[in-house]
Amino acid sequence: MNNTEILSVLFEVVKDRKENLVEGSYTNYLFEKGLDKILKKVGEESTEVIVAAKNNDNNELVNEICDLTYHILILMAEQGLELDKVREELEKRREKIGNKKQERKEIKNI
Repeated sequence: MNNTEILSVLFEVVKDRKENLVEGSYTNYLFEKGLDKILKKVGEESTEVIVAAKNNDNNELVNEICDLTYHILILMAEQGLELDKVREELEKRREKIGNKKQERKEIKNI
């Protein structure tokens, strides 16, 4: 399974949990607690990614990136944002690869 497929599968599970209660599900717990709890977890996981990177521990970093990714998917589902919208934006940004920042500023000012 490639990166896109695994994210899509995980996101579908997250969205299903939002609609269908599964007793004991941590995902359901986050949705029940609401946006503030989800945002708190995204913030915590972001900090843990930073700490893992500063510790220069790639195993810890991979685990924390996975946690952050999961919580970002929860946030997206809570806000009704589809994975395709993020993919579209990333594709737009990819088109800018190699463009120098100054050149983009000059074009904007024309």
